[in-house]
Amino acid sequence: MDQTMSEPVRTRPFAPFEWLLSGRYLRARRKEGFISVIAGFSFLGIMLGVATLIIVMAVMNGFRKELLGKILGLNGHLLVQPLESPLTDWKDVADRISQVKGIRLAAPVVDGQGLGSSPFNAAGVFIRGIRADDLNNLTSISKNIKQGSLEGFDEGQGVAIGRRLADQLSLHAGDSITLVSPKGAVTPMGVTPRIKPYKIVAVFEIGMSEYDSSFVFMPLSEAQAYFNRNNDVTAIEVFTDNPDKIDSFRKSVAEAAGRPIFLVDWRQRNSTFFNALQVERNVMFLILTMIVLVAALNIVSGLIMLVKDKGSDIAILRTMGASQGAIMRIFLITGASIGVVGTLTGFVVGVVVCLNIETIREFLSWLTHTELFSPELYFLSKLPAEIDYGETSAVLIMALTLSFLATLYPSWRAARLDPVDALRYE
Repeated sequence: MDQTMSEPVRTRPFAPFEWLLSGRYLRARRKEGFISVIAGFSFLGIMLGVATLIIVMAVMNGFRKELLGKILGLNGHLLVQPLESPLTDWKDVADRISQVKGIRLAAPVVDGQGLGSSPFNAAGVFIRGIRADDLNNLTSISKNIKQGSLEGFDEGQGVAIGRRLADQLSLHAGDSITLVSPKGAVTPMGVTPRIKPYKIVAVFEIGMSEYDSSFVFMPLSEAQAYFNRNNDVTAIEVFTDNPDKIDSFRKSVAEAAGRPIFLVDWRQRNSTFFNALQVERNVMFLILTMIVLVAALNIVSGLIMLVKDKGSDIAILRTMGASQGAIMRIFLITGASIGVVGTLTGFVVGVVVCLNIETIREFLSWLTHTELFSPELYFLSKLPAEIDYGETSAVLIMALTLSFLATLYPSWRAARLDPVDALRYE
């Protein structure tokens, strides 16, 4: 028997000719224009879906992180409130709590509400009495002074107010703000409101509109006199090294207090707000995933039409010795290429937009002459974006998986096509 007459050698999977044919099917031809349009829409759908998912998740992560940082930068991670008797021993209690390992600051405060007014306007304010050393240790305030300074804060009767409040009342550092409290002096005619002017020694801006437009910081001793506190405080704000491990501090702080107290942590104080953010984040993820799913279905329809159009080509390839596996891989590569390139392009677009989100917002605001992302509505003065690599990886894996699954059925149909029938009806 002639040695040259041997069995034909099977080509290895994903051979060069399979890639060559897949690339040719992806390129548009005049009579296949509609198929290439579907492929183009599939690519755009996956790209926009992946980019939008990455951008929205990054903005919501940044939104949560910024809000959490602002809130915990001003309010304590643990709030120590008195039980049974007023907190007249606040100095000793604060000193003992500050000695606990992991406690960064224990700041006694006197809180109250009032009305801040100037010759130009008036606004409701939240007044907080605090010691100068404690206020300087609140870096969200001390490192964001825009006018004046906190030097000698305890020595006089000056106050520090937020930038938005100062703008609303048309005041600057050195001017006077008149504070009105409903809890004033008791007279035979009843309780009269307490009205007193205070010099503004500092104007701060922490970047959260709710705080910048309402907070007024006052020396602790002056706040005690202003709110008729008999040498006691409202509560002690406790700041820890790690807010996420707040449960581990509750027992040690309660023991260190040495008196009956009631503890409220930052999660309890802001639970409604952050739970709403989490629900919104999950819903947005599900809705935006639908974009990627629709794009994947476009790949299915495009490939099915391509298989019908290439029936004679498939029949000729089969008669020339191409296996069913080779035919399936050709269309698998064709569909998967759309998904892979669309996903990677979407990833690049999403990351670029996230890194320049504030510049894009300012440009769109300038272009439309409107204020996008209003601080009064969204609390923050800038649009934040924080890319989470775990979430981004999950988005990429999901998009690639959906793209791959979308190619299986059309590829299987192409492989099962009978060459005789394909040529007969051609």
